[in-house]
Amino acid sequence: MGAFVGQFQFPRLERVVSGPNIVDALAAELDSRGATRLVVVTGRTLGASTLLERITRPLGERCVAVFTGARQHVPSCTVAELTRLIEQCRADGVISFGGGSPIDTAKAAIHMALTAGGGVESKEEGPVHVAIPTTLSAGEFTSVAGVTDEKTRIKRAVIDPRLAPRTVFTDPTVTLDTPAWLWTVTAIRALDHAVESIYSSRHHPLSDALATQGLSTLLEHLQPSLSARGDEQVEHRAHCQMGAWMTVFGMTNAGFGLSHALGHQIGPRWDVPHGVTSCITLPHAMRLMAGLAPERFGPIARGLGVTFDSGSPKASALACADRMASFIAQFDVPRRLRDVGVPPEEVGDVAGIVYDIMDSAHVSDRPVTRAQVASLLAEAY
Repeated sequence: MGAFVGQFQFPRLERVVSGPNIVDALAAELDSRGATRLVVVTGRTLGASTLLERITRPLGERCVAVFTGARQHVPSCTVAELTRLIEQCRADGVISFGGGSPIDTAKAAIHMALTAGGGVESKEEGPVHVAIPTTLSAGEFTSVAGVTDEKTRIKRAVIDPRLAPRTVFTDPTVTLDTPAWLWTVTAIRALDHAVESIYSSRHHPLSDALATQGLSTLLEHLQPSLSARGDEQVEHRAHCQMGAWMTVFGMTNAGFGLSHALGHQIGPRWDVPHGVTSCITLPHAMRLMAGLAPERFGPIARGLGVTFDSGSPKASALACADRMASFIAQFDVPRRLRDVGVPPEEVGDVAGIVYDIMDSAHVSDRPVTRAQVASLLAEAY
């Protein structure tokens, strides 16, 4: 076997600060960044919670605005609204607080300000972005944001190295109020990141190793992070946060695979959270990929605790898909498209869009056909 030939593009994320109550060091981090005019970005639920005060109180007068309009699937109108607020406030810093929606909204707004020359007074890099996640969707670690066109309900990726937050605070104590279902489905989303970065044709040995460890970490700690209490729960949640980071490490390089492509279209079209779409589509996508690139399932098998037989890779890859399906089944989450109200007569509309995305993404050595995508959706229904 020859040496690996390829490249790895690192995000511009500079620092990840981890630990219980570490978010209390937020003001010091902003001092080191020289940020004096800050906009906090979150959603409606956190925006009405006392937890938000834990973020805003230490900022004092430096917090010039709180944007609570972040919405699921990041509609383009919310991105435009936040961009205007950042410009009006002459913000030199943005703090995203919550799950993937506020984090992606912040990233996309910074991108809009940069590309439109919108008068943001913070040099060509845009405002300093500090992310404080409360779920395991792991968007805070990437330079990609997904934005939905409200008219077509089609979600597209915005990719720019400048979009990665400068600092991420992974503090398990701010996740304790996250609803159990949301914590669970975003963990499955993280597993989806790991699997699809490993079997991508653009995979890399570095991210393969991290994704493998991320898989095993989440499989070990997700259930107790929900059932344990007190300090033990905080510890398990910290492990889950670290696992989520490891699963997404190579995603920007590897590209979005079939399960992600499906989720990006199913989610905004029928208002299904992306973590839920992963619960539904991931095992089916793994089974299809078991026929296209079974030899790449070795690291996935190690992460899932499945024996991998290189002499019979397809059988081992299918066993990985079965293991993933059984892991997801232990949680009270939707596992069929019909469970989330997807109309059966509209399922076929997604197949063509996803086929086009996969055809242009080149994340599989062998092309995925339109018929295969349609068959997968039928099975998922």
